[in-house]
Amino acid sequence: MKLEELSALDLGRKIAGRTLSSREVVAYFLERIARFNSSITAFSQVCADLALEKADQIDRQIASGMAMGPLAGVPIAIKDILCTREMRTTCGSRMLENFVAPYDATSVEKMERAGLVTLGKTNMDEFAMGASTETSIFGATHNPWSLERTAGGSSGGSAAALAAGMTPLSIGTDTGGSIRQPAAFCGVCGLKPTYGRVSRYGLVAFASSLDQIGPLAHRVEDLAACLETIAGHDSRDSTSINAPVPQYTRLINRSISNMRIGVVREQIEHAGLAPEIRSAVNRAMEFLTGLGATIVDIGLPHSRYSIATYYVIAPCEASSNLARYDGAHYGLRADTKSLHGESPLEDMYCHSRSQGFGEEVKRRIMLGTFALSSGYYDAYYRKAQQVRRLIFDDYHRAFEQADVLLGPVTPTTAFRLGERLQDPVQMYLGDLFTVGANLAGIPALAIPAGNDQAGLPLSIQLQGPPLAEEKLLSVAYQLEQALFFQPRTANLS
Repeated sequence: MKLEELSALDLGRKIAGRTLSSREVVAYFLERIARFNSSITAFSQVCADLALEKADQIDRQIASGMAMGPLAGVPIAIKDILCTREMRTTCGSRMLENFVAPYDATSVEKMERAGLVTLGKTNMDEFAMGASTETSIFGATHNPWSLERTAGGSSGGSAAALAAGMTPLSIGTDTGGSIRQPAAFCGVCGLKPTYGRVSRYGLVAFASSLDQIGPLAHRVEDLAACLETIAGHDSRDSTSINAPVPQYTRLINRSISNMRIGVVREQIEHAGLAPEIRSAVNRAMEFLTGLGATIVDIGLPHSRYSIATYYVIAPCEASSNLARYDGAHYGLRADTKSLHGESPLEDMYCHSRSQGFGEEVKRRIMLGTFALSSGYYDAYYRKAQQVRRLIFDDYHRAFEQADVLLGPVTPTTAFRLGERLQDPVQMYLGDLFTVGANLAGIPALAIPAGNDQAGLPLSIQLQGPPLAEEKLLSVAYQLEQALFFQPRTANLS
């Protein structure tokens, strides 16, 4: 039996019914990691002994008749930006190469209570700053569908681990598209929840007003089950929304016959959009129309400013958040004993940050520091926040006309590794269709839509109003039932 072809919920049912043990399932995926991770670099660290120990514990609890959740005993991989007490949290950076947090992130605690078994941490762009998972100290993550291409970023490891069949579930984070873009490039499902729907406590911050934790999976029902597990109010996170968590798994199969599907024409007709992605969006529209949904043209007039707005706000928040990594509090401290400068403390600060951070992180810190500096704050940061409000208002008006928005995730399929490293602007433009959801704080979901002629995955994006994840999951579930949306794992043999 090829366990990588089963859904996470199917695995949970087999473990609960004792036709499979959690140990058997965990050992199976650990063996696939041992076989394939060296060529893909999806995992930054694997904790086999801890995983098997946890699996044995779950098996004992099930054998004793203890009531367990639907995902109990199922393996999961966690992006290396969530704090864990029993594993290092490196953020793909030399700055935190040996850091072990003294506590677990809230989402990690919830997964632990639900009986999920953590296989290890997944590779990522350093401090989640990137769109190709090429800036990690562990090396670039390769796309399982084509090893010379990127898996996307910054959650490239989480997406690639799924596409390679090394885990049935994974967790990523999304600041400007970092769950949805790698999900699109790797042909898996990825969900960025509403800002505040999932606690950010224990998430190493990049841009605090934009970051959000979310699940990746092969199937929409697995996204729903994982979101049920990690969502909910957390008093330790001041941005956490105090609202009940719906039973997403029971809502995904409801009819969408009366739904209004908004289509942003300027996105579909964008000159830089690959024709095959445009065709995939059009096929999705036809399928949804056949189910009784109504297609509505929607305008987001300020979306053309979204990239510029995001790349002012995100670096400004990064500049502030990363100021704590100075060599004094925790993280890398450079050896400055051989230096004889006038200010040993300043030397330690400068050399620790210079040696600990990579080029992309330094670039964003400098951009943010400049935009926040005296004389430029009003011209850049304040103006970006004003435009952010206009973008939010555009979405608010759009959702008065439509229940869900449909469009592309990325302008192109997965690009080649190294292709955009020397051209940051081209790398940033890959976020053209995703950053708006983060600026507005709304939920968004990427779902596979087949493959192009080269065999690379295609994907489409759904966006919804705040706290309307069940609408996105319902539409995505209906799309998944279409033949060309069926999930597949890359053939690595």
